[in-house]
Amino acid sequence: MVFLFFVLAACWNIKKVEEKELIQIDLITGFLGSGKTTFLKEYVGYLLSQGEKVGIIENDFGAINIDMLILQDLVGENCELEQIVGGSVVTDWKRRFKAKLISMAMCGYTRILVEPSGIFDVDAFFDMLYDEPLDRWYTVGNIFAIVDAKLEKDLSRQAQYLLTSQIAKAGAIVLSRVQEATKEEMEATKKYIGETLRSFHCDREINDAFYTKRWDELGEKDWEKLKMVGWKRADHEKLWFEHKDAFQSLFILDKHFSQEHLVDIVKKIFASDAYGNVFRVKGFVNVSGTSEPEWIELNATREKVSIEHHEKGQDVIILIGENMNETLILQAFEQES
Repeated sequence: MVFLFFVLAACWNIKKVEEKELIQIDLITGFLGSGKTTFLKEYVGYLLSQGEKVGIIENDFGAINIDMLILQDLVGENCELEQIVGGSVVTDWKRRFKAKLISMAMCGYTRILVEPSGIFDVDAFFDMLYDEPLDRWYTVGNIFAIVDAKLEKDLSRQAQYLLTSQIAKAGAIVLSRVQEATKEEMEATKKYIGETLRSFHCDREINDAFYTKRWDELGEKDWEKLKMVGWKRADHEKLWFEHKDAFQSLFILDKHFSQEHLVDIVKKIFASDAYGNVFRVKGFVNVSGTSEPEWIELNATREKVSIEHHEKGQDVIILIGENMNETLILQAFEQES
């Protein structure tokens, strides 16, 4: 009898969901280190100010998702944070993502935001939402592609494909760190994106899709416009490869460095090809080395190393890249200052 009661209750809740308007899902994509999480925080802040109830799904490449720590201050009565662990195998990601969306369908959200890993193929997102029963509950809202204004121009073919996948269907291509880029650098980034799309036989017109305003200057009218960008239907050539084979993640756990020494190590790794093609280094480190932690957040690409101080953290540094020399990288983090 108890089991029958729960089955009937679940069916009743599902019927209630199906009678409501479809829940909009916004996808925030971007290659490694582009600034997706920072944009998401700003966007969620605007949505909450408009009275929306927001669910956030975080997914990172690897078994540890440190962006969950960065987003914790958003959590409240009208904002909840979920995560999908892993993401290197598409079939596993689809199964976990589908289960998560089924469980979230009955939570009363007006909008769900998905921030996938930086090596995410957008086609997998559409494949999932067109499956039963998700197609009865959800609809694609906006797709944002976050791109560093000083995008590296020496990407591998696999990385170029992922960039194409993320941009081809984006309603808005939002440039990050525009305050650090010259007009010429931004134009070079736009040109490179166009050439990359054409190399995968994508004829998407992108010139009117770029947003180049500084994020700290975005006002209510800007956010209202961004909230309505939607997405585009654009095809491109498919490049088949296993993400787990093309990209690697390496975790450095429970290491304590001074801020200066940590920055020196990271710059050394980016400066030498001997360590492989490292795209991103991020994580948290207790720089006090005592029982009273002093946490810093590290966020680094080849172009820039950023440090922010936090009240909370987790002793982990994550490196993501291609053909990484794990032995040399581990040795670099073992060296004393």
